[in-house]
Amino acid sequence: MSTENLSNQEAIDKLKDLAMKTDIGMLCTHIPGKKHVHAVPMSTQEVDENGHIWFIFSSESESFKHLQEDSEICLLYSDPGNYNFLSIHADTVVSQNRDKIEKYWNPMVEGWFEKGKEDPKIRILEVKPHEAHYWDTKSNKLVTFFKVAMSGITGSKLDVGREGDLKI
Repeated sequence: MSTENLSNQEAIDKLKDLAMKTDIGMLCTHIPGKKHVHAVPMSTQEVDENGHIWFIFSSESESFKHLQEDSEICLLYSDPGNYNFLSIHADTVVSQNRDKIEKYWNPMVEGWFEKGKEDPKIRILEVKPHEAHYWDTKSNKLVTFFKVAMSGITGSKLDVGREGDLKI
């Protein structure tokens, strides 16, 4: 695996590509007074031009409660079928931004909120990455498997993918 650290627009493009392809990220919040984290799956609504990642969630959730104490999170994306992975450490901002609620509202979200778009429990989570690392392959899973096998058989070093830091 080769190392390819990216910065600025290239880093934002890579983050957006991996996050949007995977869609579901595991949002890890810090539990006050505990050593372990609380992790929940969240559906990515958008990765904007600044590399900020947006979610809709509820003020009644454990994640919301934890974020009131500590706004730093870890966000993990995993697509093992394609060998794509993304680890993000970030600060967050929680709001009730009506424009964002309107923009991200969809039938899937509707199932979580009894009162529709006007539900007072709706919150918007803006994730602002300050550190990220990715792993991905340059080809599909089958080609990657054969490259790994050939490397093992021949002893040659075939490039099976990339990994690196994303400086946003």
